[in-house]
Amino acid sequence: MRDDNFIQQLFADRIGGEQFGQSTILYKFEKFKQAKKLAITNNPGVELIDLGVGEPDWMADPEVVESLCREARSRENRGYTDNGLQAFKDAAVRYMQSVYQVAGLDPEKEINHGIGSKSILAMLPLAFINPGDITLMTVPGYPVIGTMTKAVQGEVINLPLVEENNFLPDLDSLSSEQCRKAKLLYINYPNNPTGATATREFYRKVVHFARKHNIIVVADAAYAALTFGPEKPLSFLSVDGAKEVGVEIHSLSKAYNMTGWRLAFICGNALVVKALAAVKDNQDSGQFAAIQKAGIYCLEHPEITVRTAAKYSRRHDMLVDVLTGIGFSVKKPGASFYLYARIPQGTKNGYVFRSAEQFSEYLIEKKLIATVPWDDAGSYVRFSVTFEAGDEAAEQQVMAEVKKRLSELDLLF
Repeated sequence: MRDDNFIQQLFADRIGGEQFGQSTILYKFEKFKQAKKLAITNNPGVELIDLGVGEPDWMADPEVVESLCREARSRENRGYTDNGLQAFKDAAVRYMQSVYQVAGLDPEKEINHGIGSKSILAMLPLAFINPGDITLMTVPGYPVIGTMTKAVQGEVINLPLVEENNFLPDLDSLSSEQCRKAKLLYINYPNNPTGATATREFYRKVVHFARKHNIIVVADAAYAALTFGPEKPLSFLSVDGAKEVGVEIHSLSKAYNMTGWRLAFICGNALVVKALAAVKDNQDSGQFAAIQKAGIYCLEHPEITVRTAAKYSRRHDMLVDVLTGIGFSVKKPGASFYLYARIPQGTKNGYVFRSAEQFSEYLIEKKLIATVPWDDAGSYVRFSVTFEAGDEAAEQQVMAEVKKRLSELDLLF
């Protein structure tokens, strides 16, 4: 007899096995997406202020869009690009030299493109992790390299990012056994969600740690170009010895307002880049050549990112002023569009917040302010300054409304 439910019995354990689709537990971002929709439905006429969105509010520059349109019309760009256009790799090498002072990258062996940084991060465990091997990764953070490590039966060791250590991981906390079994160390600076930046001293320590324990460093630099203030963008690869132990991933999504375009590149250790290329051959056929050629225009015009970073810097100043005025203990980050804040204790009328998730839900429900909660290493919420606002006057209006709504909650710190 045919079993109408046979497909339910065939799902891989890595996505839930026979219980796939049966769980009522929602992925965090999906849960809050639904919460935003409900809040809007329940409060007609009240505008939701989205301080949780993790992607730029600006479009790609008109010149970049025009480049895409022009190249999309070209017959020569219609086909597969496999492991990428050499012209894009060449441009990436020049970009690393001019923006990060990383010299000497081999454009043929030490760089490759990716369909966004997420795809690169997802492929790296496939190249290096066997069952029982360990990936070390910072939390809170972007989960994909850990998710894929577990999918191939590897183990993930989380390194908590705490305020007392400037949101840098404590590598000395790892046991000798964990270091022996570890193959990958994932770090992300400037950091999502904390907004923390790394230092040369920290990167030197990472290089020493990786050499000592024979561990590959995967430095996710998606927000590195969005650095403001007196500091210049810092690359892991600019530290002596870094290329011998690892790679760095750069994304055009955040730096050039191109999230949906899906274009990134990996650079650094030649063997790691070669391994990624081998996996990539079986995973995708390369990003559309027209997008890569538009990406070349971007990499040759880093002033686009400078303008974008200036906007985020200005908005951070405004948001920090609003939040500190209400009682939050926050400082302006040195990069990225994220501001990480410890949650209040509750409200003065007796409401107690027992988790960041509870506080975020309260903000959406009561005041239609969306944030992203993180309870991985203390209870914090992530504010983003990528809210929709057409000009500086509109930015000030948004911030004034945020201040008004938060003030009405009578929060207790």
